[in-house]
Amino acid sequence: MSSDELKLTASKAENLGYGAIWYPEAAGREPFSTAAIILSATKTLTAATGIVNLYGRDAMVCATGQQTLNEMSGGRFLLGLGVSHRMFVEGRGHSYEKPLSTMKNYVSSIAECHKMISVTKNLAVTGIEEQPIKIKTNGTVVLEDLGEMPIVLAALGPKMMALSAEISKGAHPYNTIPEHTAEAREIMGNDAWLCPMIRVCLTSNASRAREIGRQVLGLYLQLPNYTNMLKSSGFTDSDFQDGGSDRLIDALMAWGSAADLETRVKEHLDAGASHVCIQSMDEKDPAKVGWEALELLAK
Repeated sequence: MSSDELKLTASKAENLGYGAIWYPEAAGREPFSTAAIILSATKTLTAATGIVNLYGRDAMVCATGQQTLNEMSGGRFLLGLGVSHRMFVEGRGHSYEKPLSTMKNYVSSIAECHKMISVTKNLAVTGIEEQPIKIKTNGTVVLEDLGEMPIVLAALGPKMMALSAEISKGAHPYNTIPEHTAEAREIMGNDAWLCPMIRVCLTSNASRAREIGRQVLGLYLQLPNYTNMLKSSGFTDSDFQDGGSDRLIDALMAWGSAADLETRVKEHLDAGASHVCIQSMDEKDPAKVGWEALELLAK
């Protein structure tokens, strides 16, 4: 959508009572400037990256971006970080390293960068000196002048889930089912944020719903990070053939009446999610937002 459409979308979501807009980096706008568009068009909505590819920028860029966006919005920016996928990382000319150590080192580097900079001070005049920060037990950085700099991690496997609770506010899993949410909650404990995503399409036409599901899931079913996670959730190689089995597609995209969709969202909440990201697609054109479903689910 255009930037003007994005502003209208953010404002409409806010007016419906939604708390955040999540948006990707892999196929879309640059994430920090996108947050600025969303935050400038709203008053209460959180702009949440789902996710920023840590290989795409150094830690200093993330730290300055966090400070800038949280300062301009009064703390309404949530930095979702991920290691992405080997094909995307190596396609950018980087070497895809061990995910856990790479993430841990990167988040630690962001905290160190916050000590070096402050967007509220003219360091060229005052001099570059260590900025006062606090680090909570979950690794969240708190700046004296700007408050919290919250981070959540893209986590699919149990080790990354555990790391999410250890060094950040929590996790933002993608393409997962409620059983995965329950497992994540058990691993991460009660305090960590757990923000899974679910696709929805308001239609009673099973054939059309599955057609849309296969269309939007095609890329993900080629990525080992997702297929390995889904296998651990009970799916098999046969579920990934021919665009995905009905069982798999139905598990990853809810369809039916508004009540059916609400039930599917509630399954994640009942499994331990503290927040659910709803990706609603229009039945006629899945590239567009399915507003009717979002309006019904907001009631």
